[in-house]
Order: sequence, then C-alpha cells, then structure tokens
Amino acid sequence: MNPVAGRTAVLFDPVPLWLDAVESAITRIGMTVSGKAADKDAALRLIEEGEPDVFVADLAAGPDGSLGVETVSNAIERNSNLRVIVFTAVEDDTLREAAFAAGALAYVLKTAHVEDVGLAVRQAFDHSIYFANAGPAPTRATEPARSPESFELTSREVEILRLVSEGYSNLQLARMLWVTEQTIKFHLSNVYRKLDVANRTEASRWAQLNGLLPATTSAPVQAA
Repeated sequence: MNPVAGRTAVLFDPVPLWLDAVESAITRIGMTVSGKAADKDAALRLIEEGEPDVFVADLAAGPDGSLGVETVSNAIERNSNLRVIVFTAVEDDTLREAAFAAGALAYVLKTAHVEDVGLAVRQAFDHSIYFANAGPAPTRATEPARSPESFELTSREVEILRLVSEGYSNLQLARMLWVTEQTIKFHLSNVYRKLDVANRTEASRWAQLNGLLPATTSAPVQAA
C-alpha cells in the first residue's frame, strides 16, 4: 500500500526550475501537487486554501538577510497537521537544527538526487526513518547493549550500519545496494541521530558493542 496515495503537497521555491524538479519527484511517488509558488506569501495562501498534507519549501533568504526558518513555523501555524520538508541549498548545522526546532520533519539538500526528495516525503508518512522530534532522545551507545529495534532502526539502516562497520565506503554501498550515494548518506544521517553518535567511527563502535558484527570483525576507524 502506497502511504502517500491520495495525499497532496504544496511546493515553494523562488526558482521555478526547482519547483518543476520537485513536482516531478512528488508525482513520481504517487502524490498530487495541489499548488506551487515562487513567492512565500503565495505559498502560505495555498496552504490555507487547500489544506495540503505536505509542504516542500526552500528556506529562501528574507529581505532583511534572515535565512527564512520562519517559513516552516508560518506554514505550521496555518495547518497544524502539515508535514514540512525543507529543500534548500544551504548546508549549515545551525540552520538545520533551527528548521527542526521550528517543526520541519526533514532537511534535504539540493545536491540530493531527485529520488531522495520523494524518499523524504514518503518517510514522513510510513515512519521507517527517524525525523526530528519523532520520539524521545536515544540513549548513548556507551550504556549496556540494546537491540537495534529498541533504537527504532529499520532493517535497511541495520544493513547499512553493518556494512559501514565492515569498512565499506558510501560509494561502495551505493553500488552494492543499487541506490544513489546521497541515499546512503540520508540513511546514515538517520542512524547517527537515532544512536546519538557523530560519525562512522562512533557508529561502528556502537555496532561492535551491541553485537551487530561477527566476533572476528574489527570496525575500522574512518572519517565521518
């Protein structure tokens, strides 16, 4: 069953070409785009009038130089049930956390493959990937061993975690699993968030301590 079938989305991006690209990604997964706008105020009106299920929005800079996080909160004020997916070119930890704090469920960079935008939207409904504010903060991996299920890791995330711990690079994983490298990064970012770790090394150590690796496997030390 398609979790997004029959659902609608409003898109906002000041660049029309990006609007077209996102619309293609959204319709590809079976969702209907009920409106799109290159102006934030127009997008907010579409949300009020159409009550969509999803809002995919760029955090366009405001005239005062602000980075536009209020776009997220303004949209949710108009529809408390709205799922907001940020789609932006700005790769900044502070901005990402501010967007999550404002209510965004996912933060997707414009360097992502088109299929990853659709993936983020789909996961907002079937709950197989952990998003900001989706549950209590996980316990650190230095505590007694716990199962992957207790951290809400999906089977795909466990598979990727094991392979990362065995030393495979993102590019190798992408080729092995027939997905894009950006998709691997997307899954890993959610693994890091769930396990409350910062990088591959810490995630690999967690996998060792919690029995995800064979006893003879030694997790390599790699950069994040």
